Amino acid sequence: MKEKVLLTGISGFIGLYCAKELLEAGYSVCGTVRSKLKAKIALDTLAQNKVNTKNLEFAVVDLTSDNGWSEAIEDCDFVMHVASPFSVTNPKNDAEMLVPAVEGTQRIMKFAQKAQIKRIVLTSSIVSMMCSIRNGQFGPNDWTDVNYPKLNTYIKSKTLAERAAWDSLKENTKPSSLELVVIAPGGVFGPPLGNDISGESLSMLSKMLNGKIPFVPKTAFPMVDVRDVAQLHVKALKNKTAAGTRFIVSGAEPVSFADAATILIENGYKGPSTKIAPAWLLNIMALFDREAKGMLGILDMHLKADNSATIKTFKWSPIPFKKSLIDSAVAVKKIEAQ
Repeated sequence: MKEKVLLTGISGFIGLYCAKELLEAGYSVCGTVRSKLKAKIALDTLAQNKVNTKNLEFAVVDLTSDNGWSEAIEDCDFVMHVASPFSVTNPKNDAEMLVPAVEGTQRIMKFAQKAQIKRIVLTSSIVSMMCSIRNGQFGPNDWTDVNYPKLNTYIKSKTLAERAAWDSLKENTKPSSLELVVIAPGGVFGPPLGNDISGESLSMLSKMLNGKIPFVPKTAFPMVDVRDVAQLHVKALKNKTAAGTRFIVSGAEPVSFADAATILIENGYKGPSTKIAPAWLLNIMALFDREAKGMLGILDMHLKADNSATIKTFKWSPIPFKKSLIDSAVAVKKIEAQ
């Protein structure tokens, strides 16, 4: 009998690739969505990419409610918790992002323990490690201090959600063999499986390509390709040495927005700007623009990542950022031309 994976957030940028990898690796998948429409879009997108969806089913559930999770997780062997709100723009109310991220993770852990799931692979982010370090190198043992000045709500949500997962594992007093593996991607690029470019990295890339970002923020941190992220999620399900570990899934070297713009210009794209936004300008904009305010927490970063454990454990060779970025740009332009 096929092993079954509950995959949360299946309709998202990373979730769709995880579904593709799981189905092609021979797993059965129950994908969670917030609406039947999202399920239809995910199913159609996978089918358009020639993925056999015979072993795919959906569950309409919400991270802020217990309803339906017990049924969704039934008969599953593993959980891949990818779903989480992502936006650099600060919401009007922090709870809009924090509640589904933190309580949603606690909810998943609770139902996984009840259902005697073997292992959870949790999608975190390097922002849960690096954002109070600012310069130098960060590694899997580092944690972002959520009280650090000017951090945006997304950074806090990813850090607190991951902490909640580890705490749930420690606090569980009932017998459980549940294992946790954390995959922490860098800035995620790569061509989407479908036509949705509304996510944070691809919408920013679209603005850059169309000349709508006259200044780029002064910040640099490691990036990764979505195809690598999905493959490592699947490898993390069964790798015997991975249990109880946080894995940085990104290149080692920092990439700035100006670096990305330069690569695009060198490859014939006319829209990107390499001009650095002055800090005073962003500080003024932040007074009335929630996206600008969200950017303040990552200004003046220049960080390398210690990804050596990830490379060793999974025998991983990352897709170069230049390829990832150009593949993304080609896809964005193609989608916009439709």
